[in-house]
Amino acid sequence: MIEIKVPPVGESISEVTLVTWMKKDGEWVDRDEVICELESEKATFELNAEQAGILHIVAQEGDTLNIGDLACKIDETAERPAGAAAPAPEAPKAEAKAEPAPAATPAPASTPAPVAADVKATPVAKSMMSDKNVSPSKVQGTGANGRIFKADVLAALENPGRPVGKELFTREDKVQKMSNLRKTVSRRLVEAKNTTAMLTTFNEVDMTNIMAIRKQYKDKFKEAHGVNLGFMSFFTKACTIALMEWPAVNAYIDGENIVYHEYADISIAVSAPKGLVVPIIRNAESLSMAEIEAKVMELAGKARDNKLTIEEMTGGTFTITNGGVFGSLMSTPIINIPQSAILGMHKIQERAMVIDGEIKIRPMMYLALSYDHRIIDGRESVGFLVRVKELLENPELMLIGKSPTQALLEL
Repeated sequence: MIEIKVPPVGESISEVTLVTWMKKDGEWVDRDEVICELESEKATFELNAEQAGILHIVAQEGDTLNIGDLACKIDETAERPAGAAAPAPEAPKAEAKAEPAPAATPAPASTPAPVAADVKATPVAKSMMSDKNVSPSKVQGTGANGRIFKADVLAALENPGRPVGKELFTREDKVQKMSNLRKTVSRRLVEAKNTTAMLTTFNEVDMTNIMAIRKQYKDKFKEAHGVNLGFMSFFTKACTIALMEWPAVNAYIDGENIVYHEYADISIAVSAPKGLVVPIIRNAESLSMAEIEAKVMELAGKARDNKLTIEEMTGGTFTITNGGVFGSLMSTPIINIPQSAILGMHKIQERAMVIDGEIKIRPMMYLALSYDHRIIDGRESVGFLVRVKELLENPELMLIGKSPTQALLEL
């Protein structure tokens, strides 16, 4: 009988929570097969079977386990049950990449939205939902296996905007234990507020040129590099240049010393299913736009799948967070300690701007820089943010840090 224990997952981590078992007690497992999911205060990770055999569960879902505690046992002497599937052979790698499917053209607003064929509903109910543009998710089916009838659609139409499948005017509360990750986020945010002299300065950036570049080159960029050309690479590149020019923004306080970083490890705040995580793009100052986009896509995918490792979230010298993806127009982000500053991106919104004495409509974004005033003075914080604004509004400056005319005149 093999004992499977909780492995070490980081120097500062002493306990984890067993989130869920992927296999049932008494079920056959193959070697290296994922058997359960564990969550530490920093990340979620999987536990694999060390040998093939019959699984005997010891720890239960929701249990808090110390490093080295017994999670389960595997009887490797047991014979494979007749019904257990043999390990699938590794599929050969495809030589050519599959072309992405073209984006579907949205239907005009006046056209009734078709109801998917796999929705469990009577023909009359499907016709009514399509005609009235009612989503099946907004209808509570009363038939067998949730089948939707005509009366169910009528009930949804009579009670628009009310919760589906729930009793009205209920007063019930739901109590749920905080995850280790949420506890850590809570503790660090309070610590940042209580231990730093945090201040936020604002500016706005005209996104006209960046949006024009993306529109003109996005297809060629995707064809050449295999990744989309997003806003994050522009912001990351602009921040790395500004950080090298304003080193205090890229530093932190260590006791009575100030540690200045000669590199830029950019932390990207990502909203994952189990809470906020901040994976890091290492040496972002040395990466190209395509390399930054590829890294962002990789880290965001891992965050969504809860596959980030401790190493991928440890460290970082400066953080960028994008509340604009949720529609935020302006916010004051909280510093990701022990870092000294964080840049907040926001929603792009067309506004009337006075340019050369004329009112013009421009796509504008508010930028917010929260910083630790103990180490970063007003001159440095404002200078950094103004430099980021300058680089974003004139992306060609990111090549050599100055305009071609300035370079020619050696100014």
